[in-house]
This record gives sequence, structure tokens and C-alpha cells, in this order.
Amino acid sequence: MRCGLLGEKLGHSYSKAIHERLGGYSYELIECPRAELDAFMKGGSFDAINVTIPYKKAVIPYCAALSLIAERIGSVNAVIRKRDGSLYGDNTDAYGFMSMVKKSGVDIAGKKAIVLGSGGASATICAVLGELNAKSVAVISRSGQDNYENIQKHADAEIIVNTTPVGMYPNTGVSPVDLSVFKGCKGVLDIVYNPHRTALLMQAEELGIPCMGGLNMLVAQAKRAAELFTGTSIPDSRTDEIERELSLNMQNIVLIGMPGCGKSTIAAALGKRLNRAVRDSDEATEAQAGMSIPQIFALHGEDAFRRSETEALSKLGRQSGLIISTGGGCVTRQENYPLLHQNGIIIWLTRSIDALPTDGRPISQRSDMHALYAARKPLYERFCDIITDNNGSVESTVESIMEALK
Repeated sequence: MRCGLLGEKLGHSYSKAIHERLGGYSYELIECPRAELDAFMKGGSFDAINVTIPYKKAVIPYCAALSLIAERIGSVNAVIRKRDGSLYGDNTDAYGFMSMVKKSGVDIAGKKAIVLGSGGASATICAVLGELNAKSVAVISRSGQDNYENIQKHADAEIIVNTTPVGMYPNTGVSPVDLSVFKGCKGVLDIVYNPHRTALLMQAEELGIPCMGGLNMLVAQAKRAAELFTGTSIPDSRTDEIERELSLNMQNIVLIGMPGCGKSTIAAALGKRLNRAVRDSDEATEAQAGMSIPQIFALHGEDAFRRSETEALSKLGRQSGLIISTGGGCVTRQENYPLLHQNGIIIWLTRSIDALPTDGRPISQRSDMHALYAARKPLYERFCDIITDNNGSVESTVESIMEALK
């Protein structure tokens, strides 16, 4: 079968990896300029394709028939060539969003919802929210009757769904709305899947609001599309398996801990074990400053070093699939947490204080290490997702981390 994803600019798409796990067919990323869309759709060079921005409406005139859901919402993201050569358009995003809502545990029935964004995905999400018996659904756009300037009139919204690209890689760290406006919010869903946690989702976490990102939707809609492409049934369990695998592969593994606790050594071993690129935040800080860390401290002081370190972490934290070794004091700046948490699993490496070396470490050399640890311990606890002892061999520590990641 000749399958693929049609879009104008595809960038960092995970669709190829997902489909080749699901269907056993080749799957290509097809970047098509608008001027070439007509020739592509009429050329007969595919058996089945997914369709993404900006062509979900543009492909409709080429389809001889549409599914009921595609016709109702006026959006197609799956096109299948029938035996007679005609094209059939369907929409699997609705299936994917339904799966996402179900897995999130967020109850839609009887609640007021707002949908951020009026693009192609918005109509699909509104249709699903209606099927799930939302009390009302308002679409918030940049202009029109309901917009971001007057969003306060929807402060009673209980469900918030983001369908905009705000907060998506590489422009992470920004949010379309401030959740503190919505005092009765009971669920936040963001269809963005890179980074793993958008700024919107991280604020929801902080406020204790149930929330979920778009990776499950991405995999579930691909599963449904693969069923349409192949005419076979695929177990729902495959969605969970592929989502778990992708989630781990996409997220960074971030090592924090006291200076000298072995972060660089364990990072290198993990990188070799998982075949991942390894990055050291101290090295990144030195590279952008053009001098060593002791020189930065001597010439500009600790505050300047911390600012430069945060800049380095900002660049590293928004990437995917890295092993990141951090400086021992990165936890002293709270603004570093969202930079690392947005796309990372944070592991605190612990080691006996008396075993920590101090050579080449300005703060360690001038500090009582026991007092320094006492001050930083609650900060490491606040940042970390996993705690791993590193008093044994490198091999045993790596095995402990691998087991925890499962």
C-alpha cells in the first residue's frame, strides 16, 4: 500500500513512526505546496492518506463520498482510494479526541465547555463535546463575538480544550489563556502533543485540575485511520502500547542532584544504553558564555551564572529524546522547573555526601556540603519524578533507572 501524511509543512511529525507500528505498510510524509495540491489529488499516486493542516477542508471536493462525521463537521483527515479509483473522505480526529477524553477521565456531560481556536480541529472537537452532552460549547477565536479580549464572560467554563498551536514546539512556554480566570474549571485538554506538557497543562497540574495532552489523540486517530486503510480491526491495547513507547522516546531524561553525584557519568551510560544524544547543561552554559564555570563565577558572580544556566536549560528542555545532565544548583531557580518538566522525566540521583568530590566546583569548595545538601534536598524533592541511589556501580544505577522508567 502507498500511504502517507499530506500537509503543507510537516516538520516534526510522529505519524510515520505510529503508522508503521500499526499497519505494517510504508508511510511517507508528503509535503505539498498549495499550488501542487490539485495535481497530487488527481494523480492517483496514493492508496490512502492522512491529511493535516491546511488541507482538511481543501481535499473535500476531490472526494466522491464522505463519512457522516466528515460531512457533518466539514473536515477530512483520512482519504481512501476505492477499488473503482474514487476517493472516500473520513475524519478519524473525532475518534481520537473521544479516546483522549475517555482516557483523561474528564466528565463532559452537563458542563459548559470552551474550545480555544476556530481552525480545522475546532469543529471536530465541538462535535465530540456535543455528542458527550456538554451543556454548552463556546468557540474562542482571535476575533468575533467570543475572543480572548472578552474571555472573562466565559469565566464559568468548566471544561477547556485547546486546539490552537500556542505552546507547541519550538515556541514552548506560552499559554493561550490563564487558567486562574476559570475558578470552577474541572478539566483541561490540549491537543498539542509536543511538548509532552504545554504551559497550559503545567498550570492545570499546579492548580490540581485534571488534564491531558494530545499524544493519546494522535495515536488513537492513527489507529482508526489504519483500520480504514487496511480494512482490519486493531485492538485498542495497541493505542496504549504505542502511546507509552512514544511518550518515553519523546521525553527527555533529566538528571538532577548534588554536585559530584555522578550525573555526567550516568548520563553517558544511559545515552549508550538507549542510543540517545547526551547533553550537559554545564557544558552548554560554558559554550554560550565562552568561558569555564569557575571563570564565570570569578568574573561575573553566581547570579550571572544562574541566568546563563537558565538560558541553556530553556534551549535543552524544549527538545525531545535527550539525556540531560544538569548542574547541581539548577533547582535553586524555580523557573527552571517548567523548562525541564515540560518535556522531561526528572530523576534525582542521590549519593552519600562524604563521597562527593569538590574539585572544579566553586560552590562546593566554599560550602559545608552537609549544610548545602540540607538546603537543596527539598528542592530536589520538588523537581523530581524518580529518585535513584547512585552509591553503587554505574551498571546498577542504570538498571534501576531503566526499571523505574518502565
